Amino acid sequence: MKLAFIIDPIHQLDPGHDTSVALMEAAQILGHEIWVTQANLLSVVDSKAWAILQQVELVPVQLVEGRWIAVNPWYKLSAPSFISLEAMDAVFMRTDPPVNDSYLYATYILDYIDQNKTLLINSPSGIRGANEKMYALQFTKAIPETIVSADTHLIRKFLDLKGAAIIKPLGNKAGEGILFLEPGDRNFNSIVELSTLRGRLPVMVQTYLPKAKEGDKRIILLNGEPIGALNRLSSGSDFRNNMAAGGTVAQTTITPREYEICSEIAATLRQDGLIFVGIDVIGGYLTEVNVTSPTGIREIDRLDGTRLGDLVVSWIEQTLKN
Repeated sequence: MKLAFIIDPIHQLDPGHDTSVALMEAAQILGHEIWVTQANLLSVVDSKAWAILQQVELVPVQLVEGRWIAVNPWYKLSAPSFISLEAMDAVFMRTDPPVNDSYLYATYILDYIDQNKTLLINSPSGIRGANEKMYALQFTKAIPETIVSADTHLIRKFLDLKGAAIIKPLGNKAGEGILFLEPGDRNFNSIVELSTLRGRLPVMVQTYLPKAKEGDKRIILLNGEPIGALNRLSSGSDFRNNMAAGGTVAQTTITPREYEICSEIAATLRQDGLIFVGIDVIGGYLTEVNVTSPTGIREIDRLDGTRLGDLVVSWIEQTLKN
């Protein structure tokens, strides 16, 4: 197969952490061609999506004493070529958020790929329709009590009723801008002003889940089925469990309640073309659905001795055969 990955500049990726690199490595080891490009290198010509692509050859990382070790340099690129994306068997959209104008325009370009010829992971329309905070709200049996608003009075009423809450910007990633609220905080008005840009942008406000102290579980789903999980724990100096906020990771298992959540959302994910997804679960509640460039494979493989990238690539092989 020929697989294209739309990623951030490859020299910025961490081969020991980035899921995109893990997926590319797995595909290469299984004998497939790997090509890379960036969102700003996409075009539409004659109503078809094209890209400036480079074939990449990777030196796979090695697990040494519990750490992924990469050589330097860990990749080699071919000369750039201008190629129709329909010449690829599958295209991964793996650009990191935020989902800004540049990101959205890239998804519009990807709409001009015939999905009967080329598999898109994830569907551009699915990505556009699935804000990673808002998307979870449709699964009412799975989420904690939540409101979305820019109204200070409504947010204060919710906070007073729940006793403590988490405020989340709708467009950020990796825990950026998430704040803890409690009644009586003299900074409340300033926090809401800053988070909502003085009432111009809505934010998500969720009841605080005390079990967050026990970790924030990331579960990776492939076509709606859970294939692996890890637990993220705060550093102690920060209430956020995100790896990007200094959190650590620990081995975990998927509980019966978490399997129920996966089952509840699976049909909707498939309907929306969201094939490779990472969900966040705290204390048995779904808090986010990550569809842009969900990560966690490297950490799960290191902790569990798995090769989740192989599962993903094998699934693509079987899907394209059918």
